[in-house]
Amino acid sequence: MSHLALYTFGVLKTPLADPAPLTREFYDIGGAVYRKISQHPGYLAHAEAADGDRGALFEADWGAWGEFAVPTWYGKGRRAETTALAATLSLWTDLRPAFDAIYTGQHREALNRRYDWFERTGNPNYVFWWVSDDAIPTWRVGVSRLEHLHDHGSTPHAFTFHHAFAPDGTPTRSQGIGPKSDRVRCSTPD
Repeated sequence: MSHLALYTFGVLKTPLADPAPLTREFYDIGGAVYRKISQHPGYLAHAEAADGDRGALFEADWGAWGEFAVPTWYGKGRRAETTALAATLSLWTDLRPAFDAIYTGQHREALNRRYDWFERTGNPNYVFWWVSDDAIPTWRVGVSRLEHLHDHGSTPHAFTFHHAFAPDGTPTRSQGIGPKSDRVRCSTPD
């Protein structure tokens, strides 16, 4: 049996250490969203730093999830006081539970506000791929898959909700899965 890995990446308008109300709001909403998603059916696990420090992404001990990494297009800071990004790495049982968790409830409300917090980079902001049920994806693999999606569009190696693949590599489309805005333009999903 396979599990679905999900890597998300966004470039924030301000550093995580910025004391401005909008940054604090992002932190607060993000914490609530993570708590809710971790209780969602089909959710298996997500990368967490051993020390729990959200601002020290590059220096943190991520255990089996590996050393923290970012796509080549990220050009902002890498120290705790200058880092301006949000990234997640998680495991799911299948596409449907991941879709339901992401596009309903608190996470959907946060997605509706994403341009308050994130820059519009023109690069993909998430990618899926299948892993064996005993595998834990690493940050480096997540970055590699996101960059592959950017360069080649959806393939069995790296895909989106809208252009998904089953574990055996065949295209798949579950009824109602795939946001209408998940267009591929210049091999890059919005």
